[in-house]
Amino acid sequence: MDTSTSSAEPVLFVIEGRGSQRLRIADQLRRRYGSDYRVVDEPTRQAGLSALRSLRERGARVAMVLCDSGENPDARPDGVFHEVKALFPEAKRVLVIDWGGWGDQRTAASILRLIAIGAIDYYILRPWRVPDELFHRTVTEFLLEWERAVSSQPREVNLVGGQWSARAHELRSLLARNGVPHTFHSSDSADGQQMLERVGLTDTRRPVVLLRDGGVLVDPTNAQLADAYGVRTRLADDTEYDVIVVGAGPAGLAAAVYASSEGLRTLVIERESIGGQAGSSSLIRNYLGFARGVSGAELAQRAYQQAWVFGTDFLLMREAVELARSDGRFQMTTADDEVARARCVVLSTGVSYRRIGIKTLESLEGAGVFYGASASEARALSGRDVFVVGGGNSAGQAAMHLSRFARRVTLLVRGPSLAASMSRYLIEAIRAAGIDVRLNVEVIDGGGNGHLEWIRVRERTSGGISTESAAGLFVLIGAQPRTGWL
Repeated sequence: MDTSTSSAEPVLFVIEGRGSQRLRIADQLRRRYGSDYRVVDEPTRQAGLSALRSLRERGARVAMVLCDSGENPDARPDGVFHEVKALFPEAKRVLVIDWGGWGDQRTAASILRLIAIGAIDYYILRPWRVPDELFHRTVTEFLLEWERAVSSQPREVNLVGGQWSARAHELRSLLARNGVPHTFHSSDSADGQQMLERVGLTDTRRPVVLLRDGGVLVDPTNAQLADAYGVRTRLADDTEYDVIVVGAGPAGLAAAVYASSEGLRTLVIERESIGGQAGSSSLIRNYLGFARGVSGAELAQRAYQQAWVFGTDFLLMREAVELARSDGRFQMTTADDEVARARCVVLSTGVSYRRIGIKTLESLEGAGVFYGASASEARALSGRDVFVVGGGNSAGQAAMHLSRFARRVTLLVRGPSLAASMSRYLIEAIRAAGIDVRLNVEVIDGGGNGHLEWIRVRERTSGGISTESAAGLFVLIGAQPRTGWL
């Protein structure tokens, strides 16, 4: 099969050893997506891997790889998917099964194992009619997720800033966690320089936000950035509500949906971003209703839109600082002295990440040191060595996501085992992904010239100290309730 393709034309790759001509997956894909994607198909796994390596050498972009389960359920496709992950880390990896295949014990076991170890993103049912819209719905969902993750084309919001700028990182994180389609370009890159030249700002060292309507913001405040993409950051004239919800994480958004759906006038106040800390998670697999898993940002945006449709008002980038009683109602005051009143207040303020407490590392926050998963930074660390501190599920998910890009990922855990704090499926996935796990260790120092370059790690049992090269340190060591303002 000819694998020549332009780097601008994403590839849908199919390894399919059987299927009638009328129902061949590759033919279905060409009919539906052929104008925007190049479809490449091979009949065997060996030929498929050879073609994929050729595509890699040519600099092609592969959006998705579909591989059928084959005639023999015992013929494990692990090697195919693991090599795809190495060649094209962002490509969606999908196992094709026949309708009803989940009822076969060996097929079901293979699906569950491949998902558990992170070898595939999910499975898809082989199309059995033309057109098969269930098949195409799954394909389209995968392509949307891929496009959001990798697109470098101009978007609704374009951010240009320093690679290691803490402020640029904060703006990127806000955009990502609020589900705003955007691209980031380093101010040192050709694309970044071209964008800055277009608006006459080549000399600035501050982050620049370029909007689709031609607007330009130089190092905007968080509230100015939110205003630019169309969310409310000031209270409306009518400040009397039935319910005020403080915090727009999953709990606060759920409260808003239920309150508004019952006809209660509801206001949600959020200091940072929709979704709270859950919004920064690269993948949540155990949330009801999302069998394939869902990113924290996607989950948050769906909940936000659901609440908005029911009539919920949102006040974003504003922090609640005081709660008092006034004339039989609750009075909520924000940091900029705006006041709203309600008969009922729901506090879902979430938590703040526990700090690592090392001055040299705290000074590099946003410049190689990150609290939380910080999914927006993963691609920037491609080919580098990164470390994740923590032994819980959040740390495990962060390590798994980073392993798609980083040269080496090491999980640093204070305790003697992962079993007490991490779900079994994550432990198995971490083992399968080849992520290094170091137990009974702690980070005691780190530094670099303007950004993180090294960390110092101490063995808690022996006291031995080692210095490790590090481009990124992701700290997930627990959290504390954000209730100090009360």
